[in-house]
Amino acid sequence: MEYVFTLKYRLAAEDCDLDEIVERLGEAGCDDATIGVGQPGRLALVFAREGASALEALVSALKDIKQAVPSARLVEAGPDFVGLTDVAEVAGVSRQNMRKLMLSHAIDFPPPVHEGSASVWHLSDILGWLTARGGYDIKADVFDVAKSAKQINLAKEARELEPQLNRRLESLVA
Repeated sequence: MEYVFTLKYRLAAEDCDLDEIVERLGEAGCDDATIGVGQPGRLALVFAREGASALEALVSALKDIKQAVPSARLVEAGPDFVGLTDVAEVAGVSRQNMRKLMLSHAIDFPPPVHEGSASVWHLSDILGWLTARGGYDIKADVFDVAKSAKQINLAKEARELEPQLNRRLESLVA
């Protein structure tokens, strides 16, 4: 099955030749991605990759990118972090309808990752909630990619936090 997803990276200072990076990505097997290099020091790849599962497709793309640009650091796998407008588009409803659902089901609607004037959710949390309610045309491949992207982002964050937590714990127990 083909899965569509985005991987965003921060580039190292020594990786500044974008033409060379694009060439290396093609050689590493990322010829199934549209590569964006518009923002200085950043790289975004939109993949349409075959895989036995969404996670397999994402992991194979992550490996290919790591091979081509070892110094690049993953910023985000997507689709994951979304606002109500993004969810409405995926679910095939209006933003107003999505907001109405959120407000009328405040107790069991998935909590946002960030709450504020522009709240952000994990896409898979809301798609799972909508699927459980029934009546929404949620494509299984989009849901699978969203779940896998969330897991990759959470694992990345946990890996980045672990050294900080270990240092804190050591100072408390020492």
